[in-house]
Amino acid sequence: MICPYIINISVLLGGILSWGLMWPLIETKKGIWYPNDSDESIKGLHGLQGYKIFIAIAMILGDGLYNFFKVLSHTFSGMYRQIREKQKENVLPLADHNTSSSSKLSYDFQRRNQLFLKDQIPTWIAVGGYAAIASISIATLPHIFHQLKWYYILVIYLVAPTLAFCNAYGCGLTDWSLASTYGKLAIFTIGAWAGSSHGGVLAGLSACGVMMNIVSTASDLMQDFKTGYLTLASPRSMFVSQIIGTAMGCVISPFVFWVFYKAFDDLGTPKSEYPAPFAILYRNMAIMGVQGFSSLPKNCLMLCYVFFGGAIVINLIKDLMGKKGWFIPLPMAMAIPFYIGPYFAIDMCVGSLILFIWEKINKAKADAFGPAVASGLICGDGIWTLPASILAIAGIKPPICMKFLSRATNDRVDTFLGS
Repeated sequence: MICPYIINISVLLGGILSWGLMWPLIETKKGIWYPNDSDESIKGLHGLQGYKIFIAIAMILGDGLYNFFKVLSHTFSGMYRQIREKQKENVLPLADHNTSSSSKLSYDFQRRNQLFLKDQIPTWIAVGGYAAIASISIATLPHIFHQLKWYYILVIYLVAPTLAFCNAYGCGLTDWSLASTYGKLAIFTIGAWAGSSHGGVLAGLSACGVMMNIVSTASDLMQDFKTGYLTLASPRSMFVSQIIGTAMGCVISPFVFWVFYKAFDDLGTPKSEYPAPFAILYRNMAIMGVQGFSSLPKNCLMLCYVFFGGAIVINLIKDLMGKKGWFIPLPMAMAIPFYIGPYFAIDMCVGSLILFIWEKINKAKADAFGPAVASGLICGDGIWTLPASILAIAGIKPPICMKFLSRATNDRVDTFLGS
């Protein structure tokens, strides 16, 4: 209900393309493209999971890098025009907007722009703070993870700003942070760089944690800035709040993990209540990063090249068509269900359908109360995680279990129950 229609439709198209067409077709190639006896939960990237992860990464990088250079070119051109015309007023160059269009903004948006740009964070603070954090990481992390050398961390901090932009852009479109996806790139690159003889698996996993913290913080802070923009709050106050919250997380997160670690002796094992399946997946990715991409399933890299180029071409066509290309889907939004799954695409499209009908009935009320209704749904869903966690720790299981199966699997289940 909050995301634009084209975002939700793009997510739905991505789910249909991947889980409705591509994965069933690739699954028919089992034994030809990838081993017939591959267990997805253990071998991970050697089977169908490899296609899901790498094709999603290729689309995300293609779309993110295209928009990164696009916004960068708009920014430099805007700065050049300001310097040339010797403008003294504080104007922030925005992509796809000019001075004539800004004058058409409503009073509310003009007021928001004025207050938001009035209290900007100085550039030297941003650059200096990033350099300081990088220095602390370079000095301390190699003592915690001996396989993670200082020059690995330096390279991560040099590359991270570009990936952080991609993640902030994608999170702004879909409200889904893909920090874990960019962390996987660190696993492969640093793991391959270190090699198996120098602890490449541990080095890759440690580098993944560093990259994910940098990239996820960028998207979280951007969301906070957007909240501050909408509520007329100071960007500096939002930034200080982010610092306080991050500092609290450094203490609270290890404590929560310690509680789970002490409460469950078999934490992380496949048959426990908390099997941590992603731990197995990330470990296999680190092993593959050390072994190289030659162990990927057949035609996986070729498909990655195709979807990487396709994401760039789609964005280029959309920009060339201008307003006439409103119906062209966004590759970044399409890529998310490739790996996560299509389940949330239905939820988002149902929200769009409700809002569409509401706007047809009473557009004024839909515009006024739509965000409030969406916020209530988000808060309700988020608050439920607390009692759900307490019930899970207590070992209480739900009285009803619901599962959706394919027609062929359902027939086999009926035959088994009938016998």
